[in-house]
Amino acid sequence: MWDFFETVRHRHSIRKYQPDMSVEPEKLHAILEMACAAPSAGDLQAYRIFVVRDPEERRALVHAAHEQTFIAEAPVCLVFCADPARSASIFGERGANLYALQDATIAAAYAQLAIVAAGMGSTWVGYFEEGPVREILKLEPGLTPLALLSLGYPAELPESSSRRRLDEVVTWR
Repeated sequence: MWDFFETVRHRHSIRKYQPDMSVEPEKLHAILEMACAAPSAGDLQAYRIFVVRDPEERRALVHAAHEQTFIAEAPVCLVFCADPARSASIFGERGANLYALQDATIAAAYAQLAIVAAGMGSTWVGYFEEGPVREILKLEPGLTPLALLSLGYPAELPESSSRRRLDEVVTWR
């Protein structure tokens, strides 16, 4: 088992998946548990996670995501949706407009790290059309899709991408 720092360093966007390797139910369950362990405003967990395993639905998500074909090639796609009304019930407008979005994206980030720790890979997809995703998943009114995570066993390990230096990103006060 990797430590946290190794897990973060080994997270890469994976766009090619091993075609005949499905995600084991126990690993998927553990990944979802880690997503739900993420911090959230008021512990409300103002999000919903949709597990898309159906090949037809994943192909439909490809079209909603501007033809990013790896979404259909991965055996699973997790769709993270904010639930603004849940957050607004305690935090009002700021909860609806900010906290619910933060809650969903933090949960997705935790899931992405859990995927790496489970020996798999993923890609975060934020470039998609919200309306078609709503239709494909038959989302209840009020839920806002924020991120798609394709996941599966990598068929490639891409080179690490460059990162900005700390002094370009961090300001010490």
